[in-house]
Amino acid sequence: MSRVGKKPIPIPSGVKVHVGSGSVDVEGPKGKRQQLVPPGIRFEEKDGTLTAYPVRENDKSLRKFHGLARSLVANAVHGVEKGFAKELDIVGIGYRAEVAGKQVLFSLGYSHVINFDIPTGIDVAIEKQTHVTVSGIDRQQVGQVAADIRALRKPDPYKQKGVRYTGEVLKKKVGKTGA
Repeated sequence: MSRVGKKPIPIPSGVKVHVGSGSVDVEGPKGKRQQLVPPGIRFEEKDGTLTAYPVRENDKSLRKFHGLARSLVANAVHGVEKGFAKELDIVGIGYRAEVAGKQVLFSLGYSHVINFDIPTGIDVAIEKQTHVTVSGIDRQQVGQVAADIRALRKPDPYKQKGVRYTGEVLKKKVGKTGA
């Protein structure tokens, strides 16, 4: 069995969990989330914890799903309780962003403004026009939206300009010399 899969998921107070066939429904202060469970994995709830079990203990084909299912449900529980957030920095002269309704308008050095639609379930906050915070209850969706925003203008290894994750360290390349 998987080491990650064996670890029980603590259910915090204020979070309700309903185990169904093929899915786990989680409801908390931040919202509701239904997490689908791979076939062959079942969950049991007892004493304030949730534990994942493979349907057949000795089936090697279920091992790969055991830890995955546990991680997905643990992320759903954490998401409805506290939420997830990714922070991005916009670096460059004249580079900025602003929220306009359900869109974010980016000025990233192109000849036009880029309109980025905010998906449902995701919140985008902008501080000082150059610091973007993407937050929501679905970890995968938050990460994908942050990656899509970063892809609008990837950091340049020569000039260090572009959209990058907060704390991301870039390896600066040295340009060609005239010698």
